Amino acid sequence: MANIVLAHGAWSAAWAWKKMRPLLRAAGHEFFAPTYTGLGERAHLAHRDIDLSTHIQDVLAVLEIEDLTDVTLLGHSYGGMVATGVADRAPGRIARIVYIDAFAPRDGQSLFDLVGPKAEANMRAGAAKDGDGWKLPINPMPPDTSPQDLAWASPRRRPQPIKTFEQKLRLESTQAPPPRHYIYATRSGPGDAFRQFGERAKSEAGWKYFEIDASHNPHITCPDVLMALLTRIMPNKWEDK
Repeated sequence: MANIVLAHGAWSAAWAWKKMRPLLRAAGHEFFAPTYTGLGERAHLAHRDIDLSTHIQDVLAVLEIEDLTDVTLLGHSYGGMVATGVADRAPGRIARIVYIDAFAPRDGQSLFDLVGPKAEANMRAGAAKDGDGWKLPINPMPPDTSPQDLAWASPRRRPQPIKTFEQKLRLESTQAPPPRHYIYATRSGPGDAFRQFGERAKSEAGWKYFEIDASHNPHITCPDVLMALLTRIMPNKWEDK
C-alpha cells in the first residue's frame, strides 16, 4: 500500500486518470490527483500569470493539507516538471518519483528548453494565433487513442498557460533527490521529446529505467499494463531506501 500523488500532464487534469483510480484502489493504494490551477474543473481560474510555480504549489498544498509522507509521486509528461519541483521543495515527504514518459529537468531548465527551438516556436505561434498570446492550443492525442477515448477526453482538455512552459525550474534543496524511476513509452512517434530522459535514466546514478509498450498516454490507452508496471516499482521501498 502506498500514498500516491499525481502530477498530471499539460492540457489535462485529474479526470484523465479515471481508468487508473479503480485499479489503484483495488490494490489498496491511496491516490491523490490534484488538478492544476486553470485546467480541468479549475479551468475557470485560468489567467495569463499562471506559471510552473503555481502548479508546483497546487501539488505541494495537497501534501501539506493531507499531511502525506512516504509518497510515491507520479509525474506524467509536463507533470515531470511539476514533480521535480515538488520533490525539491518537500523532500521529507517523497519516497520516490516515477516519471511516466515525462520531462525530467535539471536546475535552471524550462520545458521550452527541453523541447528545443523548433517546437517552442510552433507552440508560441499557436498561442499568438489562437490563444491571445498566453494560451497554448491543445496538443493532439496519440494516433492510437481509440475513438471512444477521443470522444471522452477531447472535450475535457483545456489550453495550457504559456508561462508554465516558459518558467525555468529552480532547485533549492541541498538534499539528494529521492530514488527516481523512468518509464519510457516505446511507441512515441515523430518528434519524441522523451527518449532523452530515458537515456539519462539508463546512464545516471539514482535512476531505474523501465519501458512500456504504449504511446504517450498509457493511463488512457492501456491502464492495466501501466498498473502492472507501477506494481513492480512501488513494492521495492526497502530497496529504494
